[in-house]
Amino acid sequence: MPIQYIPTIEGLSKFGDYSPVAVADNIVAIAGQFGTDGEDPESQIRGAFKNLKTALAAADLGFEDIIKFTTFVVGRETIPHFMKLRKEIFAEIYPNGIYPPNTLLIVAGLVHEEFVFEVEAIAQKKN
Repeated sequence: MPIQYIPTIEGLSKFGDYSPVAVADNIVAIAGQFGTDGEDPESQIRGAFKNLKTALAAADLGFEDIIKFTTFVVGRETIPHFMKLRKEIFAEIYPNGIYPPNTLLIVAGLVHEEFVFEVEAIAQKKN
Protein backbone atom coordinates (compact mmCIF):
# COMPACT_ATOMS: atom_id res chain seq x y z
CA MET A 1 0.00 0.00 0.00
CA PRO A 2 1.46 3.40 -0.92
CA ILE A 3 2.00 6.04 1.74
CA GLN A 4 -0.86 8.54 1.92
CA TYR A 5 0.16 12.08 2.81
CA ILE A 6 -2.36 14.58 4.12
CA PRO A 7 -0.72 17.85 3.02
CA THR A 8 -3.17 20.33 4.57
CA ILE A 9 -5.58 20.14 7.46
CA GLU A 10 -8.18 22.80 8.12
CA GLY A 11 -7.37 24.63 11.34
CA LEU A 12 -3.66 23.74 11.42
CA SER A 13 -0.81 26.08 10.61
CA LYS A 14 2.17 24.79 8.66
CA PHE A 15 5.70 26.04 9.08
CA GLY A 16 7.38 24.70 5.98
CA ASP A 17 7.05 22.28 3.11
CA TYR A 18 5.77 19.06 4.68
CA SER A 19 2.59 17.10 5.29
CA PRO A 20 1.25 17.21 8.85
CA VAL A 21 0.06 13.60 8.62
CA ALA A 22 1.30 10.49 6.80
CA VAL A 23 -0.45 7.11 6.75
CA ALA A 24 1.51 3.96 5.87
CA ASP A 25 -0.62 0.83 6.18
CA ASN A 26 -1.76 1.02 9.79
CA ILE A 27 0.96 3.39 11.09
CA VAL A 28 0.25 7.12 11.19
CA ALA A 29 2.91 9.76 11.75
CA ILE A 30 1.79 13.16 13.03
CA ALA A 31 4.24 16.03 12.51
CA GLY A 32 5.15 18.17 15.48
CA GLN A 33 2.32 20.43 16.61
CA PHE A 34 2.60 23.83 18.26
CA GLY A 35 0.14 25.91 20.24
CA THR A 36 -0.02 29.04 18.12
CA ASP A 37 -2.77 30.89 20.02
CA GLY A 38 -0.76 31.95 23.06
CA GLU A 39 2.58 33.29 24.13
CA ASP A 40 2.94 31.72 27.58
CA PRO A 41 4.11 28.09 27.91
CA GLU A 42 0.82 26.79 29.29
CA SER A 43 -1.23 28.24 26.42
CA GLN A 44 1.22 26.82 23.92
CA ILE A 45 1.11 23.36 25.51
CA ARG A 46 -2.70 23.28 25.62
CA GLY A 47 -2.84 24.54 22.04
CA ALA A 48 -0.34 21.95 20.83
CA PHE A 49 -2.46 19.10 22.20
CA LYS A 50 -5.58 20.70 20.69
CA ASN A 51 -3.82 20.82 17.31
CA LEU A 52 -2.61 17.24 17.74
CA LYS A 53 -6.23 16.20 18.25
CA THR A 54 -7.13 17.99 14.99
CA ALA A 55 -4.31 16.24 13.12
CA LEU A 56 -5.36 12.85 14.50
CA ALA A 57 -8.97 13.46 13.45
CA ALA A 58 -7.80 14.10 9.87
CA ALA A 59 -6.73 10.43 9.82
CA ASP A 60 -9.92 9.30 11.62
CA LEU A 61 -7.99 8.72 14.84
CA GLY A 62 -8.06 9.87 18.44
CA PHE A 63 -5.64 10.00 21.36
CA GLU A 64 -6.46 6.37 22.18
CA ASP A 65 -4.70 5.40 18.92
CA ILE A 66 -1.35 6.98 19.84
CA ILE A 67 1.45 4.52 20.46
CA LYS A 68 4.23 7.07 21.18
CA PHE A 69 4.73 10.77 21.83
CA THR A 70 7.86 12.83 21.33
CA THR A 71 7.83 16.21 23.04
CA PHE A 72 10.25 19.07 22.64
CA VAL A 73 10.63 21.85 25.20
CA VAL A 74 12.81 24.92 24.92
CA GLY A 75 14.93 25.16 28.06
CA ARG A 76 14.58 23.38 31.37
CA GLU A 77 12.30 26.16 32.62
CA THR A 78 9.51 24.83 30.36
CA ILE A 79 9.58 21.34 31.91
CA PRO A 80 7.49 22.18 35.03
CA HIS A 81 4.76 23.72 32.83
CA PHE A 82 4.72 20.61 30.65
CA MET A 83 4.68 18.18 33.60
CA LYS A 84 1.80 20.05 35.26
CA LEU A 85 -0.32 20.26 32.13
CA ARG A 86 0.46 16.75 30.97
CA LYS A 87 -1.07 15.47 34.23
CA GLU A 88 -4.23 17.49 33.55
CA ILE A 89 -4.47 16.74 29.84
CA PHE A 90 -3.63 13.05 30.14
CA ALA A 91 -6.16 12.59 32.96
CA GLU A 92 -8.79 13.76 30.46
CA ILE A 93 -7.65 11.87 27.36
CA TYR A 94 -6.48 8.70 29.14
CA PRO A 95 -8.96 8.25 32.02
CA ASN A 96 -7.65 4.73 32.75
CA GLY A 97 -4.31 6.26 33.85
CA ILE A 98 -2.23 4.28 31.35
CA TYR A 99 -0.24 6.55 29.04
CA PRO A 100 1.74 5.89 25.85
CA PRO A 101 5.54 6.13 25.90
CA ASN A 102 6.93 9.65 25.70
CA THR A 103 10.39 10.92 24.82
CA LEU A 104 11.09 14.39 26.22
CA LEU A 105 13.81 16.43 24.55
CA ILE A 106 15.19 19.74 25.75
CA VAL A 107 16.15 21.85 22.74
CA ALA A 108 17.71 25.27 22.13
CA GLY A 109 14.82 26.46 19.98
CA LEU A 110 11.98 25.59 17.62
CA VAL A 111 10.98 26.84 14.15
CA HIS A 112 9.82 30.22 15.49
CA GLU A 113 11.59 31.88 18.39
CA GLU A 114 8.39 32.41 20.39
CA PHE A 115 7.55 28.69 20.49
CA VAL A 116 8.62 26.77 23.59
CA PHE A 117 6.73 23.47 23.09
CA GLU A 118 6.13 20.96 20.29
CA VAL A 119 4.58 17.49 20.35
CA GLU A 120 4.58 14.81 17.66
CA ALA A 121 3.05 11.35 17.68
CA ILE A 122 3.01 7.93 16.09
CA ALA A 123 -0.40 6.28 16.03
CA GLN A 124 -1.92 3.01 14.88
CA LYS A 125 -4.88 2.87 12.54
CA LYS A 126 -7.17 -0.04 13.28
CA ASN A 127 -8.12 -2.14 10.26
